[in-house]
Amino acid sequence: MARYRGPKQKKARRFKEAIFGPSKALERKPYGPGQHGRSRFNRKSEYAIQLEEKQKAKYTYGLLEKQFRNLYEAATAKDGVTGEILLQSLESRLDNTVFRMGFAKTRRQARQLVNHKHIVVNGGVVNIPSFVVKPGDVISLRPKSRNLEVVDDALSGSSRSKYKWVETDVKSRTGKMLYVPTFEEIPENINVQLIVELYSK
Repeated sequence: MARYRGPKQKKARRFKEAIFGPSKALERKPYGPGQHGRSRFNRKSEYAIQLEEKQKAKYTYGLLEKQFRNLYEAATAKDGVTGEILLQSLESRLDNTVFRMGFAKTRRQARQLVNHKHIVVNGGVVNIPSFVVKPGDVISLRPKSRNLEVVDDALSGSSRSKYKWVETDVKSRTGKMLYVPTFEEIPENINVQLIVELYSK
């Protein structure tokens, strides 16, 4: 399966949440897409609810099924609460960290910056979106990429002050991960317990 590149707002309406950022389509039509989107009698099984939550997490962070499964299995191998570790692993990805620092307006845009070798981690260019960022890592734009219009636009309207676990220096186009966020600090509305229950079957 290839990475999803279809209509973003259709997925946002499916999950009834703006998982890709502000959605005017969802504001206008706060119900699911398709002819049954308005139905009040669309009852879902327990499995369907769990699957939908997993799909929402996948689309939110832009992962493929195999990538998501591998992250879950890695989380189960560690000591601690599996769901919390899974969400922290998703937050520690390089593309997500670039997005949290305000260098990109969306995770898709952040992934593109990484793929096109605009991002430097601790002095070396990294073009792997799934690269794991650790506390203390310094992330910056390459010198030739510091005046990119997309970065300027993102930083001008950034809400990076929301995220206490990263800091950003707008002038030097650098950022630093201070610590791995706690479960309570991660703003995404994802019920990881449902995902754990799904994979535990």
